[in-house]
Amino acid sequence: MLIVENLKINHYADNMTNDELYEFCVLNRDLQIERDSAQNIFIKSPVVGNIGFYEAQLITELEFWGRQNKLGLTFSSSTGFLLPNGAMRSPDGCWVSDERWAKVPQAAKTKFLPVVPNFIVEVRSPSDSLKPLQEKMLEWIENGVELGWLIDTQNQQSYIYRPNHSVEQIKGFDKKLNGENILKDFEFDLSELKMP
Repeated sequence: MLIVENLKINHYADNMTNDELYEFCVLNRDLQIERDSAQNIFIKSPVVGNIGFYEAQLITELEFWGRQNKLGLTFSSSTGFLLPNGAMRSPDGCWVSDERWAKVPQAAKTKFLPVVPNFIVEVRSPSDSLKPLQEKMLEWIENGVELGWLIDTQNQQSYIYRPNHSVEQIKGFDKKLNGENILKDFEFDLSELKMP
């Protein structure tokens, strides 16, 4: 039996405006909710311990780089982004340049953000199927992300997504990923994805 406490769905749940989606998420703040471009609502489960650790490692490194460079802002996995295709997505970690951030109206900064991150990273949880995550990565790129990493901890593989390029696959966690010309001088050592 599935019991979801305090899940409030009203008459507009099938085709919510962005404001209605925000209100829906506020009413169900204990759930992590996303919406795809077809307006389907997804409730994501909490991540397991090691995945939460990996996400924290990535966000910490990204934030450290961001504080040194002062070229944009780092956001956590709880942040909702409104994409041009109508989806509302929350990557496991991301970075938005000052240039893109400056275009976000002040009033919009207190709701889901109507901006596409320059860089996003997704970490595959044991409960995640790989194909939907790969499709989600393509959606990010099609909507304006300039560089995306999908890190598959189960198979120790990483997938690099860039606009107008084939997906690059990197096998093994003995290598480093770099931020290329999007996150200049940023590197993430995949060997750090080991729990103590």
